[in-house]
Amino acid sequence: MCSGPLFTKIVVFSLPLMMSGLLQLLYNAADIIVVGRFAGSTALAAVGSTGSLTNLIVSLFMGLSVGSSVTVAQYYGAGEHHHVSEVVHTSVATSIVTSIIVSIFGISMAEKLLAAMGTPPDVLGQATLYLRIYFSGMPASMLFNYGSSILRAVGDTKRPLLYLSISGILNVVLNLILVIFFRMGVAGVAIATVISQVLSAVLVVICLIQFNGSIKLDLRAIRFHKDKLLQLIKIGLPAGLQGSIFSASNVLIQSSVNSFGSAVMAGNSASQNIEGFIYVAMNTIHHTALNFTGQNVGAGNYKRVRRVFWICSFLVIAIGIILGFLALAGGQFLLGIYAPSNMEVIGYGMIRMAIICSTYFICGLMDTFVGMLRGIGASLTPMLVSIIGVCGFRVVWIYTVFAKHRELKMLYYSYPISWFATAMIHMICFFVLMRKLELGKGIKLAATKVEEEIA
Repeated sequence: MCSGPLFTKIVVFSLPLMMSGLLQLLYNAADIIVVGRFAGSTALAAVGSTGSLTNLIVSLFMGLSVGSSVTVAQYYGAGEHHHVSEVVHTSVATSIVTSIIVSIFGISMAEKLLAAMGTPPDVLGQATLYLRIYFSGMPASMLFNYGSSILRAVGDTKRPLLYLSISGILNVVLNLILVIFFRMGVAGVAIATVISQVLSAVLVVICLIQFNGSIKLDLRAIRFHKDKLLQLIKIGLPAGLQGSIFSASNVLIQSSVNSFGSAVMAGNSASQNIEGFIYVAMNTIHHTALNFTGQNVGAGNYKRVRRVFWICSFLVIAIGIILGFLALAGGQFLLGIYAPSNMEVIGYGMIRMAIICSTYFICGLMDTFVGMLRGIGASLTPMLVSIIGVCGFRVVWIYTVFAKHRELKMLYYSYPISWFATAMIHMICFFVLMRKLELGKGIKLAATKVEEEIA
């Protein structure tokens, strides 16, 4: 990451990461497609409506994996391998403890949280069942994501892709068996997802144990190193808070969608799932920017960091525009996969896709700028900007503009407007922080000092 042709290396790093993200998304896509075709639109709405809630609960703790990735990348780029090892073992310990907390909370609070979102009575029971089973597999899910973030930080995106390929195939096969043959409905797809997540977690742990290098995992050495934990929290906690507050605004939007009934919920869920593939492809560039920036900051290659910025910006815009308009062009066909012959659901899904898919590249650009900021060690700044620019704006929009004009289109317009405003502020912050960093004497000192000034 710190030498040689950047464009080629970024593309080579990104492609396996992109495929990994798409395969991970297939977990939920397979769930939704199978229940939509073989268990009905109510089951489709039940599974789809849980996404914003799971993201809300999980994002806070999953954000710490961003701290792991940045910290490993910076120490690895600086050649401080002893510190890399301590970060790895602290990260694994963190994933185990936090995932248990998330599981207990999610299982116990599932029904109350769904009810608070205004989930219709005909959907609530199935959604609660799906959510409780899903959260029982949270330790495996978090362990895989933390392990993958460690591998990405040192440039390995191929092995996570292999592990997700294996577990993804298992997930699809189990979905079909449990739903079609055993008629288990939403319980079947949830169980299939959990089993697949356990397999992927086992594979990534075995990989880290057998790894020859500074990220090698020794099960007996798993523990919290105080200074490394503080670093993970410093970078990861703002990222997690940002993700949680983002999800909270999406929960508010999902609650507004729920008020239109189960047909709109099903169309919204199907559209979100299709958009998810575009988002994952774009979000690949976010992770690429984060890791390339982290290593080059660690190595002191600041001019190279600026080149990473422009290359990643170009790539994410191209990916977002091409995939967004392809999805929009085939929207009715794609939505028909989730809700065959249900023109009402397809129609509501197209309303959302027309607005989101045509502007989604702006969201990708916004996230890429966030990745650059976190890569240089700044996590508080993007959190504050995102909370005000995206979350705050959406809340105000829902209680003012949408409250006055209760139409689906008016609800969905809040997305592109908030993305654009926030992206512009992120870009300005990046160049200000980079200038300060280049004038500073140390990575952590400069990042901390500049963040305090910006805040």
